[in-house]
Order: sequence, then C-alpha cells, then structure tokens
Amino acid sequence: MGASEVASVERPRHVTPPNMIFVPGGTFRMGSDKHYPEEAPAHSVSVDGFFIDRTPVTNCQFKDFVRATGHKTFAEIPPDPKNYPGALPHMLYVGSLVFTPPNRPVDLKNWGEWWAFLKGADWRHPYGPRSSINALDHHPVVHVAYADALAYAKWACKDLPTEAEWEFAARGGLEGAEFAWGDEFTPGGKHMANTWQGNFPHQNLCADGFDRTSPVTAFPPNGYGVHDMIGNVWEWTTDWWSAKHTADALKACCVPQNPHGGPEAGSYNPRQPTSKIPRKVIKGGSHLCAPIYCRRYRPAARHAEDVDTSTSHLGFRCIIRVKR
Repeated sequence: MGASEVASVERPRHVTPPNMIFVPGGTFRMGSDKHYPEEAPAHSVSVDGFFIDRTPVTNCQFKDFVRATGHKTFAEIPPDPKNYPGALPHMLYVGSLVFTPPNRPVDLKNWGEWWAFLKGADWRHPYGPRSSINALDHHPVVHVAYADALAYAKWACKDLPTEAEWEFAARGGLEGAEFAWGDEFTPGGKHMANTWQGNFPHQNLCADGFDRTSPVTAFPPNGYGVHDMIGNVWEWTTDWWSAKHTADALKACCVPQNPHGGPEAGSYNPRQPTSKIPRKVIKGGSHLCAPIYCRRYRPAARHAEDVDTSTSHLGFRCIIRVKR
C-alpha cells in the first residue's frame, strides 16, 4: 500500500484525528509575483479537504516512532561511497549540517561561513555529539532527511503534504496575504513566528525570545488553528523541485506531484553534476530567516533541498487526506 493510499481515509469531518486540524478544500492563488523568482508565477490551484498536524512533528513524537520501529535516520547511517563519486574515504562519515554562527560579518553568498557538517550530529544530538534533546521534547525534530520524514508518516498512517496542500494550510484562509497572519510582519510589534532578528549570521538579537528552535506552540496559530507554519524549522513536501511554477494551470493537488515517477531533470542540483541527488520542495522558512537574508518566512516562499540532506533547521509535519 502506497503512502497516499495509507493517508487517504473516509471519516466524518467532525471526527478529527488527535493533534490534527481539518483544513477545508478550496481554490487559491499559489505562489507570488512579488518576491523570489522561484515563487512565480502566481497561479490558481485547487485542493481537497485534509487533516494536517497542528504542529511540526516534535522530538517526543519522533522518539516514539524510533522506539516502535528501530528506525535509523539518514544522519546516523554511514554514507554509501557509490552515491558520492570522487569523495575521499575520510570525508564519508555519519553526521549532519549544524548552524554554526561566526563571530563577525561574513560574505552572505557563502553559506559555508555558517554551516558545518558535524560528525555525530543527528536528531538526538542537534548541535553536535555532546548536545542532547533532553529539554527539547516539545521542539520540532530536526536532522531528518526526506526518507526519514516519509518513514514516520507511513508509520503514523499519514502522508507528507504536497507543496500546494502545505501552502493552502499555511495561508490560514487569508487569500493573498503576505504572511500567515496578515500583511504586517510584526503587528503591533508582536513577533508571530520564530525568525532571525539582527545582522545575520553573526548577531541574533533574539527579540522573539529564541536563539534556535522554539517549542512548537510558542507562537499563535493561524486562521485554521495550525502552529509554526512559518519560521522555526523548514518543512518537507512531496513535490520535486522546479525552478518556477506552471502558469495558471488549475490542478487538483490531493495527491503528491508525479507520485509514480522520478524527479524531473530540473530537480537535480546543478552544482553537483556527478552525484545526481534529486531535490524536494521545502516550505515555511526557519529561525534563520532574516530580512537581509532568506526572506522566506511567507506561505508563498519555497526552497530546494537535496533528499539526502539533514540540517539543524529542517523538520516536517504530516497530513491525512479525506476521500470524497
């Protein structure tokens, strides 16, 4: 049984699964013509109703999954040399990308200035081998690659959202609003999501109260009652990456894009021509998104992520589709 089959159920709308929110279907303008080029063109999309997790999957929830299944995440498995031609043996070890802020201004075009691939970093050790999640039960799980998120979803009899489903839920019923809560980023001076304040990446003023991730209900929900669709951690979707949207093609997005086929040619990272690792769309931005860098704390924003990548600011949430 495929993931989309597991996650499609016939149930009365008033019977909501635990810790989920029902999002009614509808047609909306997806994307944006006002921001980054990959968000364009804005176009009409229809989605059916679905249930979505009220919050990103937490460390506590992921811990239950690992206890029940014995699952090992991508960051905990030694890399297979055949997937990384040209890599020297000493470069292939278990680990994950961790945000490591510099102590000075740096070139914002070189993300290597603030990311480090740390040996022993994984979901249990989010900042390196000496860190732990002992006090982070209600923070979003991080250092999960796409396959890890999908494995959890299948175990929970759910699925991952398509990009359209995710964006529709993030908008909270606000058609055309720039943010998930309206058109003002900090209405009345109130921070509505965990993002970066200060000079990225060396100065975080923490005006929103958090330096790194935050508890998943620390900020107000949107109009549908869903928390953390913006900021805190990026979230995986099922869509293969494309450099732009398809212009005004009204399409039903109740199943993953291209569910039975592989990625399109444009899904591969052009900077890694030999490894051919495909990319998925991630949404929502994270606590590292700043006005001067990666202004992607908006429902329309999108980014590409290699499916074999895990980082300290990338998580996920699940959905259940409702059969007609």
